[in-house]
Amino acid sequence: MWIDSHCHLDAPEFDADRDAVVQRARAADVRMLVIPAVGALDWDSAREQAHRYGFAYALGIHPLYVMQAGEQDLTLLAEQIERYRDDPRLVAVGEIGLDFFVQGIDAEKQQFFYTEQLKLARRFEMPVILHVRRSADQLLAGLGRIPVAGGIAHAFNGSAQQARRFVDLGFKLGFGGTLTFERSLQIRRLAAELADTDLVLETDAPDIPPHWLYKTAEQRAAGESTARNEPAELPRIAASLGVLRGWTLAQTAAITGANVRAALPKLAVLHGG
Repeated sequence: MWIDSHCHLDAPEFDADRDAVVQRARAADVRMLVIPAVGALDWDSAREQAHRYGFAYALGIHPLYVMQAGEQDLTLLAEQIERYRDDPRLVAVGEIGLDFFVQGIDAEKQQFFYTEQLKLARRFEMPVILHVRRSADQLLAGLGRIPVAGGIAHAFNGSAQQARRFVDLGFKLGFGGTLTFERSLQIRRLAAELADTDLVLETDAPDIPPHWLYKTAEQRAAGESTARNEPAELPRIAASLGVLRGWTLAQTAAITGANVRAALPKLAVLHGG
């Protein structure tokens, strides 16, 4: 059985056929998804989808959504975590972090929301799901100031040194569709060389499509669109990881599944182990 450690099942891209998406995932033996919320408007949806389908969820404010957020949202987030802290399906604070790739997102405001959400994770003794995009050193600096109970560095794309620092702080590193591209040399190198216990798998569906769903700029200009990513793609992504590491599919499922449960301990009750 597979665990997709990062899937936005509550995204509007799935509104038309969410049941079918879940059915395809289950047919592919993807039996557990972690649904991270991205802002206050999504907290109820993430929780409702997790309960409807028997999955897990996280509550947080994504760095790309802080411009629509105010300090009152942090108060509301604390209230939500307090209210649902005993919900076995609430497994982390997330998706939180920093994004210095996308232009126009105030860096100071991102840092404020990141710091305050780390404080909430520490207060409630919960792991976090981190958004890492050209921000690894700044995220690590925040974790140095406000240690938390580990978690997952989602879509990790940093250096080997940064990877080791996250691991030393109790984090697993998320790998998904990007590692299926042969040109993703650094990510593929990390996926091949990190310790077995460092890696978790994710789709980030509907985003970060693997190479077989991706369309080039020329193809898009010709009217072809990149296909929506889905959790059912996880085993095929896993096969790419298995090739890099010399693992069978069964080994890949067992190792990465155990790693997700270690990073998000409440999953051990939901998904066994």
